[in-house]
Amino acid sequence: MSTAMQSLRPLLDRARRGWRASPLPAFLGWWGGELRGLLPLRWYGWFGSGADWHLLQHADAAWTLRRSGQGDVLASWNDDGAPAPAAALGAALQRVDREDLRLALLLPAAAVLRRTLALPLVARDNLRQVAAFEMDRQTPFTVAQVYYAVRETAAPAAPGRLNAELVVVTRGTLDPLLARLQAQGIAVDAADVAAGDGRLGVNLLPPEQVPHRARPRRRLNLMLAAACVLLLALVLGEWLHNRQLALAQMQAEVEAMRGEAQQVAALRQQLQDDAGAAGFLARRKHDTVAMLSLLQDVTERLPDSAWLERFNVDNAGQIGLQGQSQQAVKLLDALKDSKLITGASFQGSIQPDPSSGKERFYMTARVNQPKPAAAAPAAHGDAP
Repeated sequence: MSTAMQSLRPLLDRARRGWRASPLPAFLGWWGGELRGLLPLRWYGWFGSGADWHLLQHADAAWTLRRSGQGDVLASWNDDGAPAPAAALGAALQRVDREDLRLALLLPAAAVLRRTLALPLVARDNLRQVAAFEMDRQTPFTVAQVYYAVRETAAPAAPGRLNAELVVVTRGTLDPLLARLQAQGIAVDAADVAAGDGRLGVNLLPPEQVPHRARPRRRLNLMLAAACVLLLALVLGEWLHNRQLALAQMQAEVEAMRGEAQQVAALRQQLQDDAGAAGFLARRKHDTVAMLSLLQDVTERLPDSAWLERFNVDNAGQIGLQGQSQQAVKLLDALKDSKLITGASFQGSIQPDPSSGKERFYMTARVNQPKPAAAAPAAHGDAP
């Protein structure tokens, strides 16, 4: 194993333990089983579950081979090599994909020692090293005398701790079996413990003795997965590009419509301003007494003996009349019945004019502005 792989092994082991501890493997296994149940029987082999474990057991100088989880014996031979182990294995495993084939040497439960360890959570990433330190205390053997494996169990533990199981077999028990298999030309992928018709799920072989198999199918699957990811990225990019084009087109249409809406709003505002100005002038004309009417009314009411030197009307409707008359006091009676002038009164005193012999006066009054037309009464039943 290269130095890079040795440095990455703790990270890979941590990721593998995290994956196994998550609920995803159980869910994916259930989901895959449900999907496989919908397939025809002849398609099952195309959608296998990966490694196909076969178990080798030795008892009474005889070897037996069976598939994990099944009790039927597929092949058997003796220690003396009769029949030939290679031929027996080849005949039994001829229909098994060599890439998926895995062989495990199965030890009887009485040949191993199992201990449950309560460890702190910080030991999760180095269970094998911790188990090596605990070997002298948990077993009557030293690390040099045994092969061992340790795994985290799902049993509930106290807060901040975890439960792990230590499985130990002496080298004197396992080494002769491995030597016999090696002499027969058989290499195993794991040494495990019998659990019913299956295996416990540990590997008692030391890491340096575990064979490393090339997996071209995995490389192909990785390439296909990378291609799928690339195609998915291209599809998403194309979809995003189309969305951006559609968004740009919509923004251009919105900008054009916004310009048209602004023009319409400007025209509407101009129309409202013009209408308001026209209405204001019309109301101002309607609510203001015409100057000609005012002059005509004053001319008709004043006697011929009176004449005006000044006649002015300001914006507030205040009238100022200055002039001379034979009898200035009678001018108030003359303007009293006017519908256009009201509140006539003298400003200051009336003084005689020596040159004309008339009385000089200055009179103020107010224009009698017409009242605005009252709003039409609401129709019966309408809201006020």
